[in-house]
Amino acid sequence: MRPLRPAPSSEPLAIGAKLRATRLAQGLTIAQVAEATDLTKGFISRIERDETSPSVSTLVTLCQVLSLPVGSLFEPPTNEVIALADAPLINMGGSGAIERLLTPRAEAGVQVLRSTLHPNSSGATELYTINCDVEVVHVLTGELSIRFANQTLNLSAGDTTTIAGREPHTWVNESTAETEVIWTIVPAAWSGSS
Repeated sequence: MRPLRPAPSSEPLAIGAKLRATRLAQGLTIAQVAEATDLTKGFISRIERDETSPSVSTLVTLCQVLSLPVGSLFEPPTNEVIALADAPLINMGGSGAIERLLTPRAEAGVQVLRSTLHPNSSGATELYTINCDVEVVHVLTGELSIRFANQTLNLSAGDTTTIAGREPHTWVNESTAETEVIWTIVPAAWSGSS
C-alpha cells in the first residue's frame, strides 16, 4: 500500500464569525478593535466576513485584544443532541414535578429545563430566588401561576414571562391537569460534569 501524501484543504478556514461574535459579546466596535490593533476598520471587517486571511501575527494580535485563545478559533463546534427521553432527571426543589435538564451539565452560559408539573405541584411554599441574570418561563401545555411578593401572573399554554434574576418568586399548578413548562436560566444556576 502506498502512503498518502498530505494535501492542503481547498476549503477556506472560516474564523471570521468567531472573531465577530467575540467582539460583539464584549460590546466592542470594529473601530475600537482597529484602534487597539493598529489595523484598518475595513481590513477587520473583511477578516470577520472571511474575505481575507490574516497573517499569524495579525491573528495573534486580534486574539490578544479580544482575550480569545488563538486555538479556540480552530476547534470544531461542540453540538450535542439531548433526546428528551435521555435528558437527566433533576430536582430543583419543587414538589410534584418531573424535571429534566435539556442542556449539557457543564454548560455554564444557559440552562434549559423541561418540567411536567402534576396538579397541585409547586416550587415551594415560600418565595425563593435563583442565582442568575434572567429566567424565562414558557408554558407548553396547561396552566401555571407564578407568585411574587406583590402579584401573581397566570400563564396559559403558549404564554411566556421573563423574571429578573434573584427576584423572589414561586410557582404553582393549581389546575386539575398536568402542565408542561420550559425554564431557561441565564447563566446556568449551577453546572457540573456529573
